Amino acid sequence: MVADEELHRHATENLDRADALLFGRVTYEMMSAAWRPSGRTEAMPSWTKPFARTIDAAKKYVVSSTLDRVDWNAELVRGELGEAVQELKREPGEGLFVGGVKLPLALAELGLIDEYEFVVHPTLVGHGPTLFAGLSKRVDLTLVGRVEFGSGAVAMRYEPRT
Repeated sequence: MVADEELHRHATENLDRADALLFGRVTYEMMSAAWRPSGRTEAMPSWTKPFARTIDAAKKYVVSSTLDRVDWNAELVRGELGEAVQELKREPGEGLFVGGVKLPLALAELGLIDEYEFVVHPTLVGHGPTLFAGLSKRVDLTLVGRVEFGSGAVAMRYEPRT
């Protein structure tokens, strides 16, 4: 995907609403390399600065059985995933923002996602990971919000039907 200024602003607003970010190892390492101030190797457009500041300052939880330690305002999540995430969800506040491919699949399997947002870009690529590939059960969703961007991308928010 190509994220323009408008999509970055939307993503910044999403991160800003969350009390913390929940990443798997791969997403944590990818975001850290791209957005940690010390990790950037190339100049970024000025309109990416709000996103960079927001993600840099955000509290992060990292689900990993292979990492021994994390930094960048992050804490490792250990133990049984369902119990650990339920404990985080019980904390007061607005909730967690989850990113990645494998972790959202695992959380969907456990019924621990309260809201999904899918951003559909007007691009066909034909390769890459498939979101929720292998999901063992059907999850019916109700559309609760939709935003269209000038690029032709559309962000759709859904809640699981109860």
